[in-house]
Amino acid sequence: MQQREPWTVIAAICAALIFLAAGSISEAGKIEALPGQPKVSFQHYAGYITIDEKQKRALFYYFAEAEIDPATKPLVLWLNGGPGCSSIGAGAFCEHGPFKPSGEILLKNDYSWNKEANMLYLESPAGVGFSYSANDSFYSYVTDEITAQDNLVFLERWFGEFPEYKGRAFFITGESYAGHYVPQLAQLIVQSKAKFNLKGIAIGNPLLEFNTDFNSRAEFYWSHGLISDDTYEIFHHSL
Repeated sequence: MQQREPWTVIAAICAALIFLAAGSISEAGKIEALPGQPKVSFQHYAGYITIDEKQKRALFYYFAEAEIDPATKPLVLWLNGGPGCSSIGAGAFCEHGPFKPSGEILLKNDYSWNKEANMLYLESPAGVGFSYSANDSFYSYVTDEITAQDNLVFLERWFGEFPEYKGRAFFITGESYAGHYVPQLAQLIVQSKAKFNLKGIAIGNPLLEFNTDFNSRAEFYWSHGLISDDTYEIFHHSL
């Protein structure tokens, strides 16, 4: 059997997620099984949350409950960066989601974060992945501030569909350009006095600020003996 490229399999999975998300609202997007999925002990869901009814803007999510005792495990929101990187195509199915593609099937991911937490993967902002705006002009003026506000609205409405998680210990995590998305959303949650049980944030390989990021590379290379003192000085004098 010819092996498919991983991204081809992911595309098929995402298409299935879209189809499942169009199902019964009462089931809150519950997924019975993804294509090629092994049997699992946890529940998982996918769907759209409408952010702006007038502009017809909606964000798409994939939610995997913890493998064991989800009622006591924290809730973790994951945001990929880019801007423009899919949290489902990358975070959920290439990094630390419950499954990883292999040929035409899905395998269990031994290092999945849902072994320790309830994982919520969000496609953000609208225009990323399957999240969308019917008003195309939105894509030309969306900012980090709008993204944070949309993400806050998403959370408020998502908790309305999954009220059992509203009081749960909540963490916001992400990578790359989520170095902006994560702290800005956390700040907005605090400022808005939203009644979320926000416990902390975590960012990996974050894009924070160009000069700071560039300078930190010099520190890393030099402190690990990868560049000479002279090259280290060149880095600093170029800033």
